[in-house]
Amino acid sequence: MRQRTKLKVGLYVLLASISVTALVGLLRLRAAQDEAATFAKRDAWQRPQEVMDKLGIKPGSVVADVGCGSGYFVFHLASRVGVAGKVYAEDIESGVLEQLQSRVRKEHLKQVEIVQGTPDDPFLPAGKVDVILIVNAYHEMKNYDAMLKAMYAALKPGGILCIIDHQASVGKPRNEYQDRHEIPGELVREDLSRNGFQFLHSERGFESSDSGKKYFFLVFEKPKPAERSD
Repeated sequence: MRQRTKLKVGLYVLLASISVTALVGLLRLRAAQDEAATFAKRDAWQRPQEVMDKLGIKPGSVVADVGCGSGYFVFHLASRVGVAGKVYAEDIESGVLEQLQSRVRKEHLKQVEIVQGTPDDPFLPAGKVDVILIVNAYHEMKNYDAMLKAMYAALKPGGILCIIDHQASVGKPRNEYQDRHEIPGELVREDLSRNGFQFLHSERGFESSDSGKKYFFLVFEKPKPAERSD
């Protein structure tokens, strides 16, 4: 009798374990499906292929997504640059990077390198990057001058820095923009000019289909050294 009771208890434990494992699997699948649906909806208004075209990103390019978050642009970039290229996916939040790393491994994206940055340094390799993309994250940077200096150092001469962010009106304190998750394009241009970047042009912006927020699309360059004339 005692042996039969043990077998029943063991069976119940096994079934419970299987049920929990199955539930976790279903929850992960649902989360992945929700994320895929969100990303697909965002494609319609964010126009990632157009963004990459405008920035000259091609197979073999070395690019960085600074403040990458859940990786919306990371996967588009990885597809564009291919195995001959490189994508540095940088963020300061370890939790989102762990989730991103899990998906990168699952999809065998060897061209993607996860980078844990700090508020004043994205830890990108010096002089190796063709294009740096910052999407809806620049306004969060409190140590923006330090970050810009570090990104300037990471870019190759002639490298591109693109900032896409939520447009705001001028004249407010900087901390208010950070709290409201927005920033004037004019302020961004001042910051980058002060740190050695050259403004190239402004591209057609974006309007979120969910929130109605409007985003600017600004493109800057790390100037090439002046050619010597003999």
